Amino acid sequence: MASGLKNREKEYTVRISNVLEGSAAYLAGVRSTWILETVNSKKIPDILAYRRELETGIVNIVASEPFLQKEISFTVEWEDPGLEFDDVIFDEIALCANKCDFCYIHQMPQGMRKSLYIMDDDFRTSFLYGSFVTLSNLSEADVKRILDENLSPLYVSVHTTNQELRHDMMKWWDYKVKDEKTTDIDLMLRRLEPIQLYTQMVLLPNRNDGKELTQSLETLATYPNVEAVACVPVGLTSHRINLPDLKPYNQKQAQDVIKRVDQFQAKMLKERDTRFAFVSDEFYITSGLEIPEAEYYEDFSMIENGIGMVRDFLLEDLPELPKSLEEPKKVILATGRLFANELTKAVEPLLNVDGLELIVRAITNITFGEVTTVTGLLAGRDLIAAIEANEADLLLVSPNILKYGTETLLDNTTLDDLRRILKMDVRVGGTNLKELAETIINDSEIQYLPQFGFSTHAIKEASKQH
Repeated sequence: MASGLKNREKEYTVRISNVLEGSAAYLAGVRSTWILETVNSKKIPDILAYRRELETGIVNIVASEPFLQKEISFTVEWEDPGLEFDDVIFDEIALCANKCDFCYIHQMPQGMRKSLYIMDDDFRTSFLYGSFVTLSNLSEADVKRILDENLSPLYVSVHTTNQELRHDMMKWWDYKVKDEKTTDIDLMLRRLEPIQLYTQMVLLPNRNDGKELTQSLETLATYPNVEAVACVPVGLTSHRINLPDLKPYNQKQAQDVIKRVDQFQAKMLKERDTRFAFVSDEFYITSGLEIPEAEYYEDFSMIENGIGMVRDFLLEDLPELPKSLEEPKKVILATGRLFANELTKAVEPLLNVDGLELIVRAITNITFGEVTTVTGLLAGRDLIAAIEANEADLLLVSPNILKYGTETLLDNTTLDDLRRILKMDVRVGGTNLKELAETIINDSEIQYLPQFGFSTHAIKEASKQH
């Protein structure tokens, strides 16, 4: 096996972060910072394997104190032993076997959080948290485990069902591929037939869109286990050094993607009572077309992939607004250039509140380059460059620019750093329009979380895999 790939035979440590007081583990003498050695005589690679062993009913657990080299063995019968872990992946997150032309990690600027440079491609985080995987780095044992444990649903990056084109786009490394069969997307989708699959296609202008997009959608609809397809545009930065020359979508090209998917959706609604394929918000905004209503997105199953984020933000109506504020206030809403117009229209009623000066500031991304227009990729340095010190009383930022569960941005700038440098109050706005308005009007200090859950990057950071 090539160095740098996930190697489950490598040594790894499963550190116990907490032991519930009164639990079987606690009564046996196990404490936090101890090491989980084995469960039923097996080394445990992840939380899924741990839960699977517990489900067998009678479980023997061996844990050790790392400094005194003290070891304790105890048995539980149909009860939770009371062990908690900081990590969900105990060995190593599986790394990607591809060198995609459009890989975002290859075009990352320097100075970001270290975990953001890890090329992860792990079926376990796909099952646990909905991250997309290519399947090309799986071993036969991995495939067997997915099927045996029914790790469903999984989220799969297909990009195209044209195998020759897929290889040209992804360029998997032969020496990193553990089983050549896993690079055959048709074979893999069929092998995983018992598993529900949510798929995505990262579209490149004049590459896998147009007729190729139509054909791929038609083909994906033939697999009974494929639940939906997300069509998203290639993400580009200004840091594409020694990489192929790729272009972002223009208005006409974006309109063509939407037109093709709309035609396919009409067919799917008749045949399967679902649209099946969905286009990301970025395509709609680039096209100049209106964002669809909520029913378009059905169950919002792919919101983490940028499918329906704008509509989800707008679903909650504005609360009843006061005629005036008790004290005048100037507020800046920081957003990416892509969402600025939509946000400006959404908050327009707030401009009628006397004493409130509200500014929607479209932030140019100097970290990733002007070609990057989404809000979620704004770093602290971008905000500092676009906003003057003492310019307002309050700066509100999207929760999606923060590392999950923290007040830290992509470049390790914190909200406290922004408060100090910009000399104003800085807070997180809401995850929807109603929460945002309440934060502005009522000085709400609720710590809003991102619109979506625990990302793979957050997993890597929690697992200290950087």
